[in-house]
Amino acid sequence: MAKLEAKKVGLVFGCFLALFHLVWSIAILITQSGVQWFMDWILGLHRIAMGFQVLPFHLMSAVLLVVVTFIVGYIIGYIFAELWNWQTKK
Repeated sequence: MAKLEAKKVGLVFGCFLALFHLVWSIAILITQSGVQWFMDWILGLHRIAMGFQVLPFHLMSAVLLVVVTFIVGYIIGYIFAELWNWQTKK
């Protein structure tokens, strides 16, 4: 099996999570009520009734969300690659 480069896997996973949350933040900026409807719909599909409320867009919160999810994604991706390499050693 091929060895994974931990830094590259970390960057890819970090970018993926950050991009996902960037899209989420942009959606809230464009249509807070639409995002609220989407959340209610998704939770309803899962048969979950919770009192979640989508708050108004705030630029610093959006930036912090994207940065934190990138860092967490990088760490998870890095650890995953290291565990993969350790587990697949011959």
